[in-house]
Amino acid sequence: MNREVIFELSAETLQACLAAGQGGAARIELCSALSEDGLTPSHSLIEAAVQRSGLPIHVLLRPRSGGFVYTADEFALIREDLLHARSLGVSGFVVGVLHPDATVDIERTRELVDLAGALETTFHRAFDLTPSFEQALEDVIATGCRRLLTSGGASDVVAGAPTLARLVDRAAGRIDVAPGGGLRVENAATIARITHASHFHGSMRRRRSAAASAQRSGVLSSAEHDVYIVDPEDIRAVIRELRLAESKI
Repeated sequence: MNREVIFELSAETLQACLAAGQGGAARIELCSALSEDGLTPSHSLIEAAVQRSGLPIHVLLRPRSGGFVYTADEFALIREDLLHARSLGVSGFVVGVLHPDATVDIERTRELVDLAGALETTFHRAFDLTPSFEQALEDVIATGCRRLLTSGGASDVVAGAPTLARLVDRAAGRIDVAPGGGLRVENAATIARITHASHFHGSMRRRRSAAASAQRSGVLSSAEHDVYIVDPEDIRAVIRELRLAESKI
């Protein structure tokens, strides 16, 4: 019997959240600043995503860029953001806390898992910085996290696929290992076949010129920065590829 394919969209805008629902994603990891590998989203975006996407919202808790070792004050912010997001009706949280030696901070992570209560907690790609993936996997499992997001320590899931396969095998159903980082329609089937994972994660963003967008809408603008959009058809396509590969495993 084939396992159910779970595709999670990493979204930083309301447009992406709405596209996730239209495209058939199973859930949303909500964040801001994907260019910084994700930061905690605003409370207003969380509320809008919960109310309008029609999907479970899992909020990234990361108060700043630049690593995953947090001061007491920063960790207090993470706790407060968790409590506020929980009050807005989210379905889960995505966290990653490390010690200065880059090992998993089991105690602090478990504290967040306990604070989340019945809501699911995912350990994110801070995992990819740890010195021993085998030990880090056991540590993440010990925290009570139900899911692990990782690229296998590589720049993307294509390069990390062999390591991802070993992690899925070693996890042996004790935690869901979700390949994430550079997942695309064109590589999705290959990643699914190599890793034997059933959970997958991607942003599916397309770059669009902000100036071109303004011109199409009839608004004159001198903005030169690019914006990103998510096409629901790209989500449908990647899910088709993942399911097709899964049916052949």
